[in-house]
Amino acid sequence: MASSSNGSRIGNIVLMLALSNSETSYNALEWTLEHFFTPMGGGNRNQLVLIHAKRLASSVAKVSGPGATEIVPDVEAELRKVAMETVQNAKAICAAHWVTPLVEVVEGDPKVVLMEAARRYNAEILIVGSHGYGAIQRFIRGSVSNYCVNNAECPVMVVKKRKS
Repeated sequence: MASSSNGSRIGNIVLMLALSNSETSYNALEWTLEHFFTPMGGGNRNQLVLIHAKRLASSVAKVSGPGATEIVPDVEAELRKVAMETVQNAKAICAAHWVTPLVEVVEGDPKVVLMEAARRYNAEILIVGSHGYGAIQRFIRGSVSNYCVNNAECPVMVVKKRKS
C-alpha cells in the first residue's frame, strides 16, 4: 500500500457500506462516492463493498396461529424483490460515479451480517447511514449504526442526512 511522506495511507482502502432500501442508505452511498472516489473513475484504487442484509421472512412476519406459515413464502418473495431493487439502485448510483462495487446480499440480522462481513472483507472503514431517530425510536427499533459504532473491529463512519 502506498503512503504519503507523512506516513498516512493513500489508495487501496476497502470501504464497506451498509446498504438498505432507504434514503439514508443511498445518501451515505452518494457521500462515500463523492469523498472517496475520483470523478470519472480516474485512478480509483479504493474497493467499495456494498452489503445488504436481507432479513429472514420469519423475523419480519411475526404472526402465529392457523395459516401463519402460509404467509412466509409471500414475505420471502417480497424481501427478495426489495433486495434486488436495492442492489440495482445502488449499482446505478455507483455507475454514475464510474465505480464498480462488490455487492453481497446476506440473509440475517443487519447488525450481525455487517460485523461478520467487515471481518471477512477486512474492511478498513464501515460506512452506515443515520436515520436520525430520537432516543425512543432507537430504543424501539434498535440502531444498526449505534451497534456498529460500539462493536465493529474497524472504524465506523455514520453519514447523517444532508441538510437541504
